Amino acid sequence: MEGLEVAVVLGLTVLAGGLANRYLRVPAPWAWLAVGIIVSFVPGVPEVALPPDIVLYIFLPALLYWESLNISVHGFRFDLRVISLLSIGLVFVTAAAVAGIGTLMGLAFPVALVLGAVLSPTDATAVSAMAPRLPRRIDTMLRGESLVNDASALALYSVAVAAVVAGRDPSIGEISLSFVWAVVIGVALGLAAGYALYLLRRIARTPSLAATVSVITPFVLYLPAEMAHGSGVVAVVAGGLLLSLLLPRVVSANARTLSFDFWRVASYVINGALFVLIGLQAHSVVETYATDGWLSVLLLTLAVTVAIFAVRFLWVVAMAPAIRLLDRRPSQRDRRVPFRIRAILIGGGFRGAVSLAAALSVPALIADGMGFPDRQLLVAVTFGVIVLLLVGQGAAMPLILKRAHLPHDDGSSEEYRLAVTTMAHEALDHLDADAAAAGASPEAQRIVRERIDETLAKAGDLTDREADAAVRALLLTAISRKRHAIEQLRASGRIDDLVFLRVQGDLDHEELRLHTERE
Repeated sequence: MEGLEVAVVLGLTVLAGGLANRYLRVPAPWAWLAVGIIVSFVPGVPEVALPPDIVLYIFLPALLYWESLNISVHGFRFDLRVISLLSIGLVFVTAAAVAGIGTLMGLAFPVALVLGAVLSPTDATAVSAMAPRLPRRIDTMLRGESLVNDASALALYSVAVAAVVAGRDPSIGEISLSFVWAVVIGVALGLAAGYALYLLRRIARTPSLAATVSVITPFVLYLPAEMAHGSGVVAVVAGGLLLSLLLPRVVSANARTLSFDFWRVASYVINGALFVLIGLQAHSVVETYATDGWLSVLLLTLAVTVAIFAVRFLWVVAMAPAIRLLDRRPSQRDRRVPFRIRAILIGGGFRGAVSLAAALSVPALIADGMGFPDRQLLVAVTFGVIVLLLVGQGAAMPLILKRAHLPHDDGSSEEYRLAVTTMAHEALDHLDADAAAAGASPEAQRIVRERIDETLAKAGDLTDREADAAVRALLLTAISRKRHAIEQLRASGRIDDLVFLRVQGDLDHEELRLHTERE
């Protein structure tokens, strides 16, 4: 199928799933998955497929970059040990469990390990879609797990596939060395590339140039690490987190709004396309195993699904007492994860497009020219596990959230009020000096003072008097003061990164309104 036709079909199916989500109240991943399955069986519709490399090397870096800009860096650091246990330890334990099940059911161990690596990473997009209003700490844990575990899984995947191709068994030492190298190189090159992009953003100040740099950023972060045989995934995450801290200092409101709007739409379309692509595999799987072998595929799929859930359940339940046993410092008590949060972590282990892309990326041939053993089986089982976990855990998530009795306010509202109050006082404290430096009239100064005193969230349209150039210039200076104040609050840890983004958005809209009037 030609590229344009693929784009049109994917676009229409993503739109159809989005409409089902909007008007039928069906969770977006379910809607996209269902539309993909239906389209795959429509007579006369040609096969729609994207090369797996597009998913792994274009879609994945883009999604990881957007997620890294929207995760709480403070929360990520605060719960780093839990995120590490989920994204590294749980990945390897899950892969080992799946490999064990696969071996018991007739797969060669290296092939079973490939299946384990493919199915070990989670999908934060599915979690966010199934439970869009999770408390901040739980959301950060699940997003952080998904950001990092792709790197762990893909490092294991590359070793396992190489072992199958070479006709040998992978060793623990080889896996460990590959993982450490991938992470170290990924972090180092990701931070270096991230800082270089920050310097570039300091000179690319116009909205068009800044947006262009933003669009290429995830790929600039990803490529050097991959060329050095490190983890491009880790590089994107490390560089993205660094840029989320540095860019507010140099990016204008117009450029930031333009870039964020682009990534918001791109993320939505990419996520929709990925879930649709999962659904589109249904016809191929059914056609391959409709007459022969379907029972073994079904049994293996069910066994692997149960194993994945059981391992996650046991790991998360045992995680808290293990941490308490190993770390008895009083300062660590605040970091403990109560059981109601752990229950949601257990239910948040969805699988998604990265798993399918990895399965489809398995090479067709091995070193001796023979076909890769059980390649079609890997794809079929991966498809089945993704669907079962998405439907099963997705249906259970509302009940889990209801039983967890989570608080409605996780502190964001109070931090938001703190940010608004602090930045208003910062602007007022410097208003007299700023007015004198700008040569503003007392009337202009009075209007600006009244404007600052208003609640930012309820600020109305500018009046005719505010349209005066002197007033507008002074308002822009006040906004600059407010930005400095909230940057200080975030740097000191008094407000969370997500609250910072919320207040920053308010200031961006206010600044854009002033610039629009001037133009």
